[in-house]
Amino acid sequence: MTTPTPAHLRATALIDSDSPSIQAFAAQHARGTTDRERAVALYLAVRDGFRYDPYRIDLSPRGMTASTVLGNGYGWCVPKAALLTAVCRAAGIPARMGFADVRNHLSTERMREIMKTDLFIWHGYTDIWLGGTWRKATPAFNIELCERFGLLPLEFDGENDSIYHPFDRSGARHMEYVHQRGAFDDMPLAQIVADFRTVYSGWLPEDGATHSSLQGASFAQDVEKEARA
Repeated sequence: MTTPTPAHLRATALIDSDSPSIQAFAAQHARGTTDRERAVALYLAVRDGFRYDPYRIDLSPRGMTASTVLGNGYGWCVPKAALLTAVCRAAGIPARMGFADVRNHLSTERMREIMKTDLFIWHGYTDIWLGGTWRKATPAFNIELCERFGLLPLEFDGENDSIYHPFDRSGARHMEYVHQRGAFDDMPLAQIVADFRTVYSGWLPEDGATHSSLQGASFAQDVEKEARA
């Protein structure tokens, strides 16, 4: 097991824990007397304070920077994990990014048509050093999304890993981990973009911005429409 190094507290261009907005967010939300309590508070603040939206993906360096999520008020799994990593570092809690490939059954017809697969590569989460070990924390799905669409919310207590549930509340398939990519001190954006272009050819424009078919569309409305069908 790799123990923390100075890199796990250091700001990077993408995990910009030195940003004034990141510092202010950490100071406001890192409540508690122990690292565990403060990490849990930060996890909940990131999970529920920023709407999960995989329709608006911007793979540019600016679009993937942790502080950008603060300004947008939404993000998908990778930038939300970058945000949690950044605010943990800003609070003095060692953190890094982790990645896995998952089969995501919380998808929409619109996304399936564009992606041509239900495999989501480079799903992001945060590894947080607590109690002498690394704990996985997955802040992607905000509580409102879970409650509206029958998902089991991911809780994080700082003592156990918080990873996707295999089934939703009704017993239907939800998430399946198919490959662990490991932990990284910084976001490997160049590799993520290269792999996305290979696996999801035709999805991403050359500038890495949102696909034209997703512009103006609502992920929450699409999920709700399919849930009612």
